[in-house]
Formats: sequence, C-alpha cells, structure tokens
Amino acid sequence: MGRPMAAHLAASGHTVLAYDPVAEGVPQGLTMVDSIEDLAVAPLSISMLPDGPSTRAVVVDGLRAVAAGHVHIVMGTIGPEAVRELADRTKTEIVDAPVSGSVSMAESASITTMVGSSVAQFEQVRPVLAAMTAAQFHAGPLGSGSAAKLAVNAVLAGLSQAVAEGLVLAEAGGLDPAVFYDILRNSAAGAPYVGYKQQAYLAPQTTAVAATVALIRKDLGLALDLAHRHDLDLPGAEAAFGVLEEAMEAGLERADMAEVLTVLRRRSDVSTRPAIPYGQQMGAHP
Repeated sequence: MGRPMAAHLAASGHTVLAYDPVAEGVPQGLTMVDSIEDLAVAPLSISMLPDGPSTRAVVVDGLRAVAAGHVHIVMGTIGPEAVRELADRTKTEIVDAPVSGSVSMAESASITTMVGSSVAQFEQVRPVLAAMTAAQFHAGPLGSGSAAKLAVNAVLAGLSQAVAEGLVLAEAGGLDPAVFYDILRNSAAGAPYVGYKQQAYLAPQTTAVAATVALIRKDLGLALDLAHRHDLDLPGAEAAFGVLEEAMEAGLERADMAEVLTVLRRRSDVSTRPAIPYGQQMGAHP
C-alpha cells in the first residue's frame, strides 16, 4: 500500500524520499535512497510496514540520526502498545495513523486514517495525510489510532466471517451463491464491505487479493491481545480468529480474507449435502 500512497504524496507537490529494499520500479515523482538512514534528513518520515519488528527496525535502528523535532508517522498496524514502545525508545516524535481500506483504495486515495497524537501534532501532519487518504480522524492521544484500527478490523473480521456463513447456509438451502449475494448486497445487511467484496467471495481465482488471511489474522490477534489485557470477552472475534487460524493451516495465508469461505465449505461439505426443508429439520409434520 505504501507505493501508491507515496505516489500521491509526490503528486500533491511534496518532495518524497523513498526506501524499499524489494521495490521493483520507481513510482513517478519519488527519489529513491540507498538506506533507511538516508531518510533521517527529512523533517517528517512515514512507515507503512506489516508488523512491529519491521517498524522498530526502521524507527529505532534506522532513524537514529534525526534532528530534534523530527516526526515519524506509523501507518502500518502494529498495535497501541508497540506504538507507545517506539515513542519510549526513540527521540523521534511518534504519531500513529493506521489506515482502513485495500490496496485499490490506496491507489485511488480513498482510504481512511485514524490518528493517535496530540491535537497540535494532528494539525501538523493532517495536510500530509490528506494527500494520501480521503478522511482523517483524530482518535485521541498516541496509541488511540492503533486502538481504533484494531476495533475496526475486529468488526471487519466478524463481517467477513458472517458473509461466509451466510453463503454456506444459502448454498445448503439450494440457492445459487450469486443469486444469494445479490440479495445480501441489497438487504439490511448490505454494508459497503459486502458490495466491494462480492467478486472476492464469488470468483476468488480471478479477483485480486485485497487483504490477505495472514494480514487480517495478525490484526485480529493484536485486537484480541488488547482485549485480553483489559479482561474483555469477545466471543465473535475469538471465533473469527479460530477460522483464520484454520485458513492459515490450510495454506491460504496469502489468499484474500474472503477465503474463510473455503474453510467453512470444507468443514461443512455443503457441495454434497442435499437441502433439507426447515420443517423436516425441526421434526415438524405437514
């Protein structure tokens, strides 16, 4: 996601130095540098990385030579505890601003960011964030943006699981999945997610991966870690996490998160089970 985000920054008139050890090709307007250390000359830096260890390597190890007042925006999802730990281990001013949305939404700058910072820091970084995102929300102090992102993704994982369960149930009842999905998309349950994930559920082989099983499992794991620290009971999130774990074990870690449907189909074997009228299931008589 960082590549299109950086390209939007450059297109909006910002001077962008970029470092990516595995980048292929250079997006227009970016100046590629040879090392993370080369980014320290800028007054502001941004990381968009998948986990805490890789983010710590950039902020703590790579940006040691920053000048006073340097601000680093953490836009990957690493959790509120990891963000606060970064702030304790570096002289860089840390702002957490994880995003909600897919790669295609990053390409169109329609993602949303949730920001954990002081009010003054939020006003300072908001113009930069606005070049890459459609909406910027000040969630509260440092760590609040990350907490908001984990809460959003807990809902998202539950919704993904619910759509898959609905499809399995509809198939068991003899419905064509595509017909049922049109019904679902236009029903009271037709959240935006249901609409834009339609092809991921119905035609996964020909649909680009937006968010992988591994990524959403990581985010939901962080959300459950936060819940456990506060003695919260989240049975829906725990159930969704279990299915994502099963998807990982089935070798689907790089598949789209909608592939939880494959796990449920394998569990249920709905393709070979004849539909049974509801009244007969309940032991009712005509």
